[in-house]
Amino acid sequence: MAFNAIIVEDEMHSAQMLESMVNELRPDWKILGTFDSVSDTVAWLQENEHPQLIFLDIQLADGLSFSIFDKIEVESGIIFTTAYDEYAVKAFKLNSIDYILKPVKKESLLAAIEKMEGFVEYFENEKKIDINYAELVKGIKEGEVNYRKRFLVSKREALFAVPVEDVAYIFFEAKMTYAVTFENKQHIINFTLDKLEEELDPGVFIRANRQAIVNLKAIHSLENYFGGKLIVKLLPQFDEKFVISRAKASVFKEWLDS
Repeated sequence: MAFNAIIVEDEMHSAQMLESMVNELRPDWKILGTFDSVSDTVAWLQENEHPQLIFLDIQLADGLSFSIFDKIEVESGIIFTTAYDEYAVKAFKLNSIDYILKPVKKESLLAAIEKMEGFVEYFENEKKIDINYAELVKGIKEGEVNYRKRFLVSKREALFAVPVEDVAYIFFEAKMTYAVTFENKQHIINFTLDKLEEELDPGVFIRANRQAIVNLKAIHSLENYFGGKLIVKLLPQFDEKFVISRAKASVFKEWLDS
């Protein structure tokens, strides 16, 4: 299936590299234009039929690309491309198909493209009609996502399931990943935090820093820390001081307030 797309990227080299990879992976796709600012993107979308897909950087020449969605109703699927991971939660709330960290790798781009194609194929098979991309975007926003529901853990040579809602936080230490329940029971789980971040409901769990993922219900309070950082008080209590970086602090507070 051939798509129309635009690229919104304020670094010319990155835009050219992305377009080259798209052309290599999907030579039948058409890139309708490349833009480097919020204002140019909004102006183009106001005057043209929206493409099926937008490759969207977050930090543009005149501000964050999220403001595009405040100015116009976007009827396209979005693949975010950015050097910053702290915007993932906010991106998820928009028309997000995927979120790729720079430098963009061909494997990651292909996975995102195939994900978009999967959405379209599903709608075609279900509705047996031409795709209405505004409806597709609505389906992406409202569709049910099957997040992880439980963990299979072992104890004394036996296996048992721990419901995800019983997990207060998950942390990585000494090359091992541990899930701590609200009853303060600790279990080893065979997953990386990166993998779990994809599988857990972002409305309930957040990647607080490189070492931990936290359940909203486990957060007791926040305290300001030097350099614009935050200290999170957790229940059950975490042994070490739980610090949120300055870069992540605003996103973390926004997530709590959403």
